[in-house]
Amino acid sequence: MGNRWTRSGSSLSLLPERQSSGHRGEDRDSDNDSLDGLGRREDIAEFPYVEFTGRDSITCPTCQGTGRIPSGQVNELVALIPYSDQRLQPQRTKLYVVLSVVVCLLASALVAFFLFPRSVVVVDDGIRSVTVRFDHSNQRVLMNMTSTLNFSNPNFFSVLVQSVNCQVLYMKTVIGTQQLDNTTTILPLSERQVNYTVSVEIGSSAAYVYAFCTMPSIKVHNIVVFMQTAVKTSYMVRTSQNSLEAYRYIDCGSNTTYHQKTHQHWHHSSNRSPATSVSPPLL
Repeated sequence: MGNRWTRSGSSLSLLPERQSSGHRGEDRDSDNDSLDGLGRREDIAEFPYVEFTGRDSITCPTCQGTGRIPSGQVNELVALIPYSDQRLQPQRTKLYVVLSVVVCLLASALVAFFLFPRSVVVVDDGIRSVTVRFDHSNQRVLMNMTSTLNFSNPNFFSVLVQSVNCQVLYMKTVIGTQQLDNTTTILPLSERQVNYTVSVEIGSSAAYVYAFCTMPSIKVHNIVVFMQTAVKTSYMVRTSQNSLEAYRYIDCGSNTTYHQKTHQHWHHSSNRSPATSVSPPLL
């Protein structure tokens, strides 16, 4: 092929092949240099997409051999995932579902337990003191009755006592009323006492009471009054009202202070205090 053969003793040399091999080595070095440089990146960028299909494969009809999906068909194409794909068979699925359900139920139970509104217990603790005055010119008996209410808050949030409305009757006649607004706030899981004073006046409608209360021959001047108390409380988005009714003995002849007893079991009582079965006197 145009190569020169030289004979030197028993050895043969192929000079042109050495020269050609040298040239090939230089060409490979130059090609490597060009591929590692900017020229290689430009060549790769300009190299068109070619889809190689074998005997058992076909050209992708969607991209039409370009390697790109038309933008107008993005929302129309459906990707098919083999059934054996591991993404369709996640591990511990049942465990995660059961844990999620248990956590949701536990969180719901805790929220319901702490935020579920419970009724506030209100108990009438009776009369604490009575201050008596006489209007001799008009024959009237004037009294200030101080009563006590015990509040028990079983909720995990504060309760506002909006109003306390008390009405005192003697022989079906109203002799005194008192209303207090925004009385107090009861802290969560706590108890509190509220004292309120009702001004009572017994005058011309029952003139015999003045004579009975000022009679010096009688040492104890007890009369029975009927007290109706309505307590309105609010907490969160709920408003409730407690009604208390009871007959009370009071001494209308002199100032009186009553000893208050401590009742530890009152927070279990109902919202309505039972009336004492005492018949009113004949006065």
